[in-house]
Amino acid sequence: MNRNLQAFKQKLAKGEYVLGPFSKTSDPAFVEASGHAGFDFIILDLEHGPNNILSLQNLIRSAEIAGILPLVRVPFETPSDISRALDIGAAGVQIPQIDSKEQVEEVLKLTKFAPCGDRGVCRFVRAAGYSSADRQVYFRESNETLIILQLEGKKAIDNLEEIISVPGIDILFIGPYDLSQSLGVAGQVDHPLVIAEMEKICAKCKEKGVVVGTFTDTLAAVERWKKAGVQYLSYSVDVGLYYEACAQLVNSVAKIES
Repeated sequence: MNRNLQAFKQKLAKGEYVLGPFSKTSDPAFVEASGHAGFDFIILDLEHGPNNILSLQNLIRSAEIAGILPLVRVPFETPSDISRALDIGAAGVQIPQIDSKEQVEEVLKLTKFAPCGDRGVCRFVRAAGYSSADRQVYFRESNETLIILQLEGKKAIDNLEEIISVPGIDILFIGPYDLSQSLGVAGQVDHPLVIAEMEKICAKCKEKGVVVGTFTDTLAAVERWKKAGVQYLSYSVDVGLYYEACAQLVNSVAKIES
C-alpha cells in the first residue's frame, strides 16, 4: 500500500485527526507548499474548480513529491472521471451529493475491482506504473484507496442508517454549507438547526464505527468538531488561505508608521 495512504489510515485507526485543505488551483506549487506545510491530505476539486483529468495528474505528482495524500472530489454524475482519477494515482475519491444506499453501492462498484466492485480494468495506467507493477498486486492494492462520501441534504439525513449500513465506506463527510441550504438557513453553518443535525450524524457514525469528516473555515469550527469526534478535518481552500495571508500582511504593513 502507498506509504502516505498507510500512515493516513493508521492515524484514523488510532482515533487521531487528519487535516487538509480543498484545492481550486491548477498550479502544482500550491499542492507542494501544502505538503511542506504539514497537511495530511489535499482535496483536488473537480466539482468546483478549473481542473480536468489532464491537469489533475500533475497535481497528483506534486502531492506525492511533497508527501501529502492526493484525494480527488469527483461528481457522482461523471462516473468515468471517478475511474480516471484513480487510474492517474489518486489515493481516494470524495463523492458529493450522496443521499441513498443505492448511490453508495454504485460508488463502490465504480471504485473497486472484483470481487469488491466492477471498476473498469486497465493496467497500462499511471497508478499501475504504466504496466510495470505486478498486476495482481496492483488490483489488490487499488481496492485500498479511500472512499469518502459527502452527505449534504435532508434526504441524506433521512437515509443515514441505510447509507452507513453499506460496508466499504472509509469516511462520511458532512457538507455544512449545502446542509444549511437544505434546512432553510442557507450559509448559516453555525445555526442551531445545522449544528444539531451534524451532531446527530457524528453520534450515529461513532456508534457504527464510521469515520466522520467535515469542512471548516474557522478555528472555532475546528475546535467544535474535533471535540465532537470528527477526525477528517478539511480546512478552507488553498486560494482562500493565500488570500487571507496576503490580506493580513497588507493590513499589518498599513498600520506601520513611516
